[in-house]
Amino acid sequence: MSVLRGSGLTVEHRLSAVDLVLEPGELVGVIGPNGAGKSTLLSVLAGLQPLAQGVVTLDQQPLESLPARQRARQIGYLAQSGHSAWALQVEDIVAMGRLPWGDADACAIAQALRDSGAEALRGRRIDALSGGEQARVWLARVLAGQPQLLLADEPVASLDLYYQRAVMQTLRGFADSGRSALVALHDLALAARYCDRLLLLADGRLHAAGSPAQVLQADLLQAVYGLPVQVDLQAQPPHISFR
Repeated sequence: MSVLRGSGLTVEHRLSAVDLVLEPGELVGVIGPNGAGKSTLLSVLAGLQPLAQGVVTLDQQPLESLPARQRARQIGYLAQSGHSAWALQVEDIVAMGRLPWGDADACAIAQALRDSGAEALRGRRIDALSGGEQARVWLARVLAGQPQLLLADEPVASLDLYYQRAVMQTLRGFADSGRSALVALHDLALAARYCDRLLLLADGRLHAAGSPAQVLQADLLQAVYGLPVQVDLQAQPPHISFR
């Protein structure tokens, strides 16, 4: 299984000396206010944005030294919002996730549709779907590539409560299968419920890292978000509210 490591990651005006390791079996959440650097971090780890300083390694090899197809087979990247320029059928879009492998593995495509909750959409056109339905399709496309590492930028932002939980359960299952997922989230209660570890970013800097219990502390959150907060991680589901 693959290990993704970022050391001293610095992007001018966006990230400053961020260190992290993504191990097999982990679902790690990246939290923080708007402009904290969450999307930049995921983009850097996917090899889509150059660094001013630092290095990203995949299994101890510099990410930039790996062929693009090898990176695409191991790392799945789900951007914050997807878009199709053509009115394609859902199943055809999900099949694009197989491009790094050069095949159209029907079993992998069907499993991705099931895992993302998009199976009932497979015969429909992407332009006829709601925003939440489209979000599930883009997740299915990434899952169809069967990556070892999944980087997801706000994958639940446009979903209702039922599918927010469904997507997080999918990501949880992805990690429990021995793979790794790093997900940017605004919903701190979802982060507390599903993630093994959290990274708290603000102004491009890593302010805290550790278990949800270590990071989701009222004083830390108030310092970063600038608002009083109540935290009850013993509640089911966990309760976090800003006042």
